[in-house]
Amino acid sequence: MSENSSPDWKNKVVSPEDVLAKIEPGMSIFLGTGVAEPHTLVKHLISSDQDNLSDLELIQLVSLGSAISIDEYYPEKYRLKTFFSGWVANKAITAGHVDLIPSRFSRIPWLVESGAIRVDAAFVQITPPDEAGYSSLGVSVDVARHAMEKASLVVGEINEHVPRTLGDTFVHIKDFDYLVHAEEPPIYFPRWPVDDVLDRVAANVASMVEDGSCVAFFLGPLFEALGQRLARKRNLGIHTPFFTDALMDLVKSGAVTNRHKGCFRGKSLTAYAYGTRELMRWLHRNPMIEFQGVDVVADPGNIGLNDRFMVILPTRKVDLTGGIALHAGTGNVAVGPGEAQEFFVGADNSRGGRTIFALPSRNLKGEPNILLSIKDFPNQFSNRESLDLVVTEYGVAALTGRTVRERALTLIEIAHPDDRAGLIRQAKEAKILYEDQIYLSETGHLYPDKIACRHTFKGGLTVHFRAIKASDEDDMRRLFYRFSDKAVYYRYFSPIKTMPHARMQEYVNVDYRRIMSIVGLVEVEPGIEHIITEARYVRTRDRSFADIAFIVDEKYNGKGIASFMYEMLIRVAGERGIEGFTADVLTDNKPMMKILEKSPFPVQAEVESGVYHLTIPFSDDAVTDKT
Repeated sequence: MSENSSPDWKNKVVSPEDVLAKIEPGMSIFLGTGVAEPHTLVKHLISSDQDNLSDLELIQLVSLGSAISIDEYYPEKYRLKTFFSGWVANKAITAGHVDLIPSRFSRIPWLVESGAIRVDAAFVQITPPDEAGYSSLGVSVDVARHAMEKASLVVGEINEHVPRTLGDTFVHIKDFDYLVHAEEPPIYFPRWPVDDVLDRVAANVASMVEDGSCVAFFLGPLFEALGQRLARKRNLGIHTPFFTDALMDLVKSGAVTNRHKGCFRGKSLTAYAYGTRELMRWLHRNPMIEFQGVDVVADPGNIGLNDRFMVILPTRKVDLTGGIALHAGTGNVAVGPGEAQEFFVGADNSRGGRTIFALPSRNLKGEPNILLSIKDFPNQFSNRESLDLVVTEYGVAALTGRTVRERALTLIEIAHPDDRAGLIRQAKEAKILYEDQIYLSETGHLYPDKIACRHTFKGGLTVHFRAIKASDEDDMRRLFYRFSDKAVYYRYFSPIKTMPHARMQEYVNVDYRRIMSIVGLVEVEPGIEHIITEARYVRTRDRSFADIAFIVDEKYNGKGIASFMYEMLIRVAGERGIEGFTADVLTDNKPMMKILEKSPFPVQAEVESGVYHLTIPFSDDAVTDKT
């Protein structure tokens, strides 16, 4: 990636030893991070035995443990300061060998500019200068420019393998006191492997991302899987602190156009790139990728300019009230509470924005990740009041507007099936759930998540269909009280006036081997869905047939919803070996009869006391007879 350039800058080129000779004891030295780390300068700094290299502060945005040794502690030579406790630096911070500077990403440039964090020298990696004398900061704008402006000694490490990126990346050669030539390629990072569980988590996350959304990616295997799962979306935007190989693939898939962004429209915005040699080559002179400082990328105001901004945060533990413990320790990078808060606020400011906390239901040791309490875990993100979505491989828990009791039930439903009974017991003991809360232990493994779908009806109404859950109790009660007396009588054959907790929780806790209940939900506000319809079948005693019943919120009548649900029930019943339906319908319930008569199967009717007793066999002979 070398450039033809004027030779005037070459008189600034010196050896690494010459640079280190300019360092004075007690200096604070800013270093680039990861792929952007000036590897040659750092290696010479660590290995040199020059007497002046003592009591130094090394400042790095994130320590990836590549060249700076934090396992072997050099108390007389240097001490590392970092803004993030993850990756390999976590143990060293805990042991007191590395200093952590808690800060939001967007505030770090101000800390440098104001002098709150002193920078005496800046070692940054750059591309070879062009003919006009300009170099690019490559894949790490972050706070490098701010550090260069404050430092009294600025050194550029020229690396021909660094991509010349576009955006606020260009620095003139006159801004450097000295230059050194890199002795080796940048530090590349392999892609993460993805297992089946994380792929299922990613699939559930992707189901929440609509076409035209703007997304933020962090680092880790979840995002490796998510990139693949988003490839079929349309007109996505990218506004992210980290650009990775997974995002490169997503852009290449055609899913990303950035057309609907409000901040840097038409460009994928980032502050830092992390990944393989292939990614670095792809970023070279790529006009679609815009690099800006972290004060621009992580600013909640800028984030909020993007409609439908989706921030996905990998999470370590979740408790039943919505408490979040973020990852900490080896392998974690760039999602501390401060960073999470900025993107969380940005999503909250975005029209239609969503925040998703994603995690497997169990960790690699087989221990539950959804708990009664997270009080004993570090790195907590405390914003229960605004919590939106939590996702595991078992589904999505929508928490907006829910009570603590409703949250607990919703979160238990996406816990590992073998952990749910214990969580129900613990929640009852903690008075979070009703003491008489029903839980059918078999339902965890039987829940038919594959029947979920979305369909758009007349007038552009989109309805989300899925199997009923125990946490639907309150929403089903509210649906009941919206029905007219006539609708209630058609459904229950009696003038029921109330639907108390004891009765409704029996209704929503179903044994899916015997009962199938499908509910339809509409989004009334971004992130808030309400049930507007339900259809169910119940196997009869001989188990070859099933009784069916429907109910639709009268506000949504005439759109074809009941007919669609009837077709769903037929399909699901046939897959489960049911040979036909039976139904009891009042003779004046003409809308219901009209729906059933549209069936591809004949309706056999007997009338008794104003009620049709219907039988609808699914056999091929029955279809032939109807024809």
